[in-house]
Amino acid sequence: MQQAAPYVITGRALLGEDLVEEDVAITVSGGIITAIEPYPGPPDQWIVPAFFNAHTHLGDTVAMDLPARGSLAELVKPPDGLKHRILAATPRADLVRGMRSSITTMIATGTAGFADFREGGAAGVAALREAAAGLDCRPVILGREGGERVSDGAGISSVHDVANAEEVVREARQAGRLVAFHAGEKNPDDIDDALAFDPDLLVHCTHATDAHLRRIVDAGIPIAVCPRSNWALGVAASPAHPPIARILELGGRFLLGTDNVMFVQPDMLREMAFTATVYRAPPGEVLRAAIAGATLAGRTGYLEIGQDARMLVVNPAKGNLSFSRDIRATIVKRLDSSSIKQNVLTLQ
Repeated sequence: MQQAAPYVITGRALLGEDLVEEDVAITVSGGIITAIEPYPGPPDQWIVPAFFNAHTHLGDTVAMDLPARGSLAELVKPPDGLKHRILAATPRADLVRGMRSSITTMIATGTAGFADFREGGAAGVAALREAAAGLDCRPVILGREGGERVSDGAGISSVHDVANAEEVVREARQAGRLVAFHAGEKNPDDIDDALAFDPDLLVHCTHATDAHLRRIVDAGIPIAVCPRSNWALGVAASPAHPPIARILELGGRFLLGTDNVMFVQPDMLREMAFTATVYRAPPGEVLRAAIAGATLAGRTGYLEIGQDARMLVVNPAKGNLSFSRDIRATIVKRLDSSSIKQNVLTLQ
């Protein structure tokens, strides 16, 4: 394949993990950032790292906004929860079409990658790969029910829901794949058992205790929190759950995910705004949480020399964003897709 010609993007950029605000010219060659240099011109646009959705269930697109009621277990617990029955009854073509439509929705709102807990075994993994084919949004697929053997790793429901969790984890480790657990979504009872497997990622920890958080932080395990989903499913009703403030106080890492498309749109802009408003988390921390999930795909996600050129170009003059006194806060709390001028996601 012939390499695309190098190109330069200029504007006020948020650079590195600290999201330092600087007026720069960014040179991209072969999909990689090859230079970042000072730029003296007036910054008429903002350059922002693209987002990574750290937890999704895209198959649930086919059950979007179904008027369903019931407990968390009745709705989403494998293998007989409502979502699993719907997925089993959905023709493959409809499943692929639904997931692809959600991926294009994520791209339009600035997401360049996502980590999906993929139901349906090996066939479910293959369906997601087909749905993502040719789109500039990289999936990290965490399979289950045998799908973990042909994907990027194991996406395990609560350890109490999986009889052979030890075997699944052992096989994933031997193959050099990721291991992720749902834990602490409804209550803290399954967190200790999940931690016993030293996972690469914990999802939710909505009801983690302080002792749990200290163990998680000491082990360096990131937590993918899904605040809107937690509220929609009735497992959170205050800023104390998930305990974002305490995670930050302890020096831990939290990532943002949107969880089930059945209940919540896979839109990281909405997730950031909700998290900043309800949990009063510092905008810089929220923005990092929306970017840093890229580490699950082996990237930093930040605008740095040598990293993939995955960024958003924002036109602040479209609307009132040009009056911002804090770009990071404005991106987190006010940005919508109408102000995204360009998604620079293509690698070639």
